[in-house]
Amino acid sequence: MRTEGTLTKWNDDRGFGFITPTQGGPEVFAHISAFPRDGQRPRLGERLSFEIGIGKDGKQQAKSIACPIRPAEKPYRLSEPARRPPKPGLLGRLIPLAFVVALGAYGYNEYTHRPTPQTAYEAPSREATAPSPFHCDGRTHCSQMTSCAEAAFFLSNCPNVEMDGNHDGEPCERQWCN
Repeated sequence: MRTEGTLTKWNDDRGFGFITPTQGGPEVFAHISAFPRDGQRPRLGERLSFEIGIGKDGKQQAKSIACPIRPAEKPYRLSEPARRPPKPGLLGRLIPLAFVVALGAYGYNEYTHRPTPQTAYEAPSREATAPSPFHCDGRTHCSQMTSCAEAAFFLSNCPNVEMDGNHDGEPCERQWCN
C-alpha cells in the first residue's frame, strides 16, 4: 500500500533521511537507493509517495519512493553505452583468413613463375668494340658532318638524324659517302 509524506530530514553526505507521513505516525527511514534514479537529489520539503517495507535491520523503511512533482521524463545522458555487434564464430573468422592465405599463395606463385622480359635492343659490349672518336652531340644533317665515318656513326647511334634520304642505310651519299 502506498503512503504519502514529506521529506523532513535529509543528510546528503550520507545519503539518507526521514519522511514524515501525511496521515501522521512515526517518521520513516529513507535511503538514497529507494529514490528514483532521475539524476535529481532529494530536497527537504519534497512531497513523496512510498511503500513501507522492512530493512535489513528489521525496522520500517521507505521502499519504491516516487516523486510525483518531478517531471516524468528521463534526463539526457551524455554517454550512452555503445552496442557492439556480436563477434563472429570460429567459422566466420577462418573463412576470411583462408581466403587471404589462398590469395597470397596465388600471388606469390604468379610472381615467382613469371617469364623474364626479353629486351628488344641489346647494347654492344664495350670490350668487343673499340672506342669511337665520335659522340652524339645534336647534329642531324649531312652538312654538319666532316667525314663518311662520322655520318655513318651518327646514322647508326644517334636519334632523329636526317642523313639517309632514300632510306637505304647509306648516309650522306651526295656529300661524303659516294
